[in-house]
Amino acid sequence: MTPPGFRIEKVDVDDPRAVELRSVLDADLDERYRDADADDTPAIAAKRAEALAVHPEQVVATLLALDTDDTPLGHVILRRLGEEWELKRLVVVPAGRRRGIGSALTAEVVDLARRGGARRVILQSGRMQPESLRVYAVAGFTPMAVYEPYLETMPRSLCFEYVF
Repeated sequence: MTPPGFRIEKVDVDDPRAVELRSVLDADLDERYRDADADDTPAIAAKRAEALAVHPEQVVATLLALDTDDTPLGHVILRRLGEEWELKRLVVVPAGRRRGIGSALTAEVVDLARRGGARRVILQSGRMQPESLRVYAVAGFTPMAVYEPYLETMPRSLCFEYVF
């Protein structure tokens, strides 16, 4: 059940609000990981960008959390990564934080995957995202080994799974 004060809506992956929130996430992650990526060669940077890319044909659902006035507050994608179901691109804007939005979006992804027949949901994150790591732990995700496509370009990733 979604906490009061916002609602979750399924939208197209190319919905302009979703695209904008992914841009907000990209800027935030660039800031958080700038020093960690400073020594990358252009080839590694390109491989990392490809590993992080979300291709529309892989997307099962794109979800937005919207305030009562329709202001976008959060975003998440559920995608198929081969045989796996992956939570991807979770972001909550500052105005939406500490309202249960990240938890509600995570719970909705888990529910969609469960209803879709998944045996688990996986995700990739990093040590510079403590807020996300707390949301995932509270939701019941447990650590797992780094998986492809992140192994080569982000071997120090923190990866998690939610097993049904």
